[in-house]
Amino acid sequence: MTDDLHRPGHHAHHPHAPRPTQAVVLAGGQGSRLRPYTDDRPKPMVEIPGTGTPIIGHQLAWLAAEGVTDAVVSCGHLAAVLQDWLESAELPLRVTTVVEKEPLGRGGGLKFAAARLPHADQPWYATNGDIWTRFSLREMADFHHERDAVATLALARPRIPWGAVETNEFGHVLDFIESPPSPYLINAGVYVFSAAFTSLLPERGDHERTTFPRLARERRLAGFPLPHGAYWRAIDTAKDLTEAAKELSSGPPPSGRGSLESTPVRPLHD
Repeated sequence: MTDDLHRPGHHAHHPHAPRPTQAVVLAGGQGSRLRPYTDDRPKPMVEIPGTGTPIIGHQLAWLAAEGVTDAVVSCGHLAAVLQDWLESAELPLRVTTVVEKEPLGRGGGLKFAAARLPHADQPWYATNGDIWTRFSLREMADFHHERDAVATLALARPRIPWGAVETNEFGHVLDFIESPPSPYLINAGVYVFSAAFTSLLPERGDHERTTFPRLARERRLAGFPLPHGAYWRAIDTAKDLTEAAKELSSGPPPSGRGSLESTPVRPLHD
């Protein structure tokens, strides 16, 4: 199968800004807050109700649709379950798996997986294995290139899951706001990395405490706000699964048309 089949319109953009055709998916998390779903499978193998497909299946289909031909999936917790599924599934791209023999931390895990990418001298995408999202990775890659960044992270503006209360300076309640958008953007768990980024990652430890702050100080880290109306959800708890299923049944499929604004999202910790 030629790369061209995976890359519709791949020669339409500027030849000096190659968009990534390779990606790392971090799929080793314990998923403790998704129990009992994760008692017998890793978090990315949990099915989105009503789709018959695990989270990672949706992710790989999205990556392939965005021009990715090769993905490295980093496994950990119950790795064999994930590897068995990948072997038996009809996948739209080439997939390699790696298993950390000992926990390397998020940065070390990224570096370990990136070593298996087919093109060490080319840029790459990375995504957390429990994110379900749809937006244009090609636009994000162009944004990354235009800013001459070493790394770019997607940014989501979650809705706060609680109602907010607005008061005046005297303490009188003025208004109640149901699930307001957060004033802050959060890391959406999707990245574009230049080839040079790999060597900046720690062998073990968390790149978000080391590599990212350093790049930010050097103004070489960019943040790509998800386009308005992009669908994004972190599948973190059983409630997230229920909500995702509800969104599937009530509206158009998440092809970028579901609203981020209507989705209570939260950053991932485990």
